[in-house]
Amino acid sequence: MASSVKNEPRLRLRITAAAQAQVRAGHPWVFEGSISEQNRSARIGELAVIYDKADRFLAIGLYDPSSPIRVRLLHTGAPAVIDQSWWTNRLAEATSRRMNVFDVRTTGFRCIHGESDGWPGLVLDRYDATYVLKLYTGAWLPLLPKIVPLLTETFSPERIVLRLSRNISKLAAEHKKADGQIISGPELNEPVGFLESGISFEADVIRGQKTGFFLDQRENRRHVERLAAGRSVLNTFSFSGGFSLYAARGGAASVTDLDISAHALESARRNFKRNSDLPAVLACRHECIQADAFKWLKEAPKGKKFGLVVLDPPALAKRQSERPQALRAYEKLLAAGIGRLERGGILVAASCTAQITENEFFERARTAARASQRPFQELFTTAHPIDHPASFPEAKYLKCIYLKFL
Repeated sequence: MASSVKNEPRLRLRITAAAQAQVRAGHPWVFEGSISEQNRSARIGELAVIYDKADRFLAIGLYDPSSPIRVRLLHTGAPAVIDQSWWTNRLAEATSRRMNVFDVRTTGFRCIHGESDGWPGLVLDRYDATYVLKLYTGAWLPLLPKIVPLLTETFSPERIVLRLSRNISKLAAEHKKADGQIISGPELNEPVGFLESGISFEADVIRGQKTGFFLDQRENRRHVERLAAGRSVLNTFSFSGGFSLYAARGGAASVTDLDISAHALESARRNFKRNSDLPAVLACRHECIQADAFKWLKEAPKGKKFGLVVLDPPALAKRQSERPQALRAYEKLLAAGIGRLERGGILVAASCTAQITENEFFERARTAARASQRPFQELFTTAHPIDHPASFPEAKYLKCIYLKFL
């Protein structure tokens, strides 16, 4: 798929001993500082073959001269030919992992989850007949003419929408590509509809966050549905009301969506309207509050209590240097969320900050619970859903804890 210019030697790299050990242990990235020898300059998206110090094949991956992650690995172990057949088989592996996992009641899920599915820096999400291809490295841009037909042949989508990480937008323009561009199929002027567990949602696949929806929280939304009966529910950082709709269908007495974005809250209102044929949703009182969640939790009237509070903020740190402030922010948010719980209330606290480990986040939640001086019970914790596998440390971003205050 990534062919060399005629008569140009194959790009060959050698890497440091420490990097060799990481590659052999299964880590999918080789950083710029780990390359000790390179036989020539290379183009973005070119296949780079990595050898060990004894000149034995170690791995092959996609080269990206514009990124600190210089090579994203495709294959390790015995030498392999990366041709059309290889890519077809790699895609079949990803689809087979999701075989029989979703039925007709769920038409929105992740089909390819980057490195953990063997497609480093590439994500493919399905929203019914519309598929969204998101790239986190420019190395895939030269490969799109061959990747897109393969996806079309496998999934038969109505359309494919291209989404781009911000750091590659300028590079994409050189390849005549842009964020939100439809690269296959008819134009789109409105959000697309899809089902999740039989609930109807809309996704703004052209301009929305991530690929248009937070598909990774599906299992936690299902847990909230089972816990919500008869409760008043506060959904902070609510986005388009996913947790709220599940809570409503689960028999919540009321749900409140709290988000700083008016656009997100309008989407939540539309999603409730989409499901007005469900008796429990129709019976549930739905309120939207546009405010900063941190500030509202602290400043709203003290008597404003809820039977279930969902804390699901966006990532609070993008790099390791931001960890300390992110941990302090989580501590404040957890304490404020607990303060909004009535007796017998349940806290659902999630983090998608990859720089904060699962243990760090859970311990912050337990510490906040103890500091409240209220008796509590830890119900359970969750991590990644099956369509968002995490095969290496940096991929493990999602964690959620459920605490009941007695």
